[in-house]
Amino acid sequence: MDERNGPAGMDPDGMAAALDVKDALEGFLGEVREFQGEVKALVKQQEERVVMLDRKMTGYGRPPLSQAAEVGVPHRRAFGAYLRTGDDDGLRGLVLEGKAMTSSVAADGGYLVDPQTAETVKSMLVSTASLRAIAQVVQVEAASFDVLVDRSEVGSGWATETGAQAETATPLLERVSIALHELSAMPKASQRLLDDSAFDVEGWLAGKIATRFLRAESAAFVSGDGVDKPRGFLTVPKVANATWAWGSLGYVPSGAASDFATTNPADCIINLVYALGAEYRANASFVMNSKTAGAVRKMKDADGRFLWSDGLAAGEPARLMGYPVLVCEDMPDIAANAHAIAFGDFRAGYTIAERPDLRILRDPFSAKPHVLFYASKRVGGDVTDYAAIKLLKFAVS
Repeated sequence: MDERNGPAGMDPDGMAAALDVKDALEGFLGEVREFQGEVKALVKQQEERVVMLDRKMTGYGRPPLSQAAEVGVPHRRAFGAYLRTGDDDGLRGLVLEGKAMTSSVAADGGYLVDPQTAETVKSMLVSTASLRAIAQVVQVEAASFDVLVDRSEVGSGWATETGAQAETATPLLERVSIALHELSAMPKASQRLLDDSAFDVEGWLAGKIATRFLRAESAAFVSGDGVDKPRGFLTVPKVANATWAWGSLGYVPSGAASDFATTNPADCIINLVYALGAEYRANASFVMNSKTAGAVRKMKDADGRFLWSDGLAAGEPARLMGYPVLVCEDMPDIAANAHAIAFGDFRAGYTIAERPDLRILRDPFSAKPHVLFYASKRVGGDVTDYAAIKLLKFAVS
């Protein structure tokens, strides 16, 4: 047998082809081994880089890298130091815009909260069952807010080409002035808790302030007397809707002395809806507390269908006769002569005016070993369109 010619009897051309295939396979395997070595080298480099970064991230005193730029970091750190230790040097040294809820009030030692805490408080107030959720809310930079309401229609008439034009009626403008009152809360925390770096003092403070403000605001917007607090819509003079006049809210009776009528109890709900002007019904909402909602929820129409329907999507309010229902616990219970249900376009009928700043004053002396945080803001509210809200009075007439 010859090595080049192969075994005896083998075709020389076939032998040459086999050798060519062998050479090609050896070259391919060599390239694969070379590529494998390069991949292993790259993997090793990546592992070394990851180990290096991990050591830098977990090293003593090395802070983690921020994934995004923190907005207002200097003020946030200074405000955190003020809350924990009372050190206000950082806040006094900041040069900030006066209207951005991040400026200091150095005259009396009170400081405005950082934007993140202010937004947390604001979102908690808006998301809760308060009249704020459906009323008009405006921010002002003054001691009061004036609303001009056009409570009449401009006169009109048909004209001819040559006939004389008669003078039409002039619209009447009503001015409603909403004074801003100081709303305050004063939560307290122990100094030991504030010294704990793992304690989220900003989040805790925002939750406490929002809870206290919510309770005070919600009650005032419904039944406040207007003395050092907003005037609630239920403290406005109330008259039967048939004799309604500007400056009062009209009501319709339920048909029974202290409850819904025994026969056709839902009729008063229908009367309430259509007592409101058509121009307000498109954006109208019901307001009642949980006990009243429980009684209304059982009502059915003549065909046995419930008047109340739950929202089909998460976060959507329940509906009564197709209109949203705000369950506000500050509304009165069903009782004799109580106005337990309100219906109207509250965005047009009730205005809440507030200053955008929220101020914090730290007091470590009055309740030792606790630290008091006196939070204050200015807010007011009043009825601005008396035709936009109607009430249901539980009475025979």
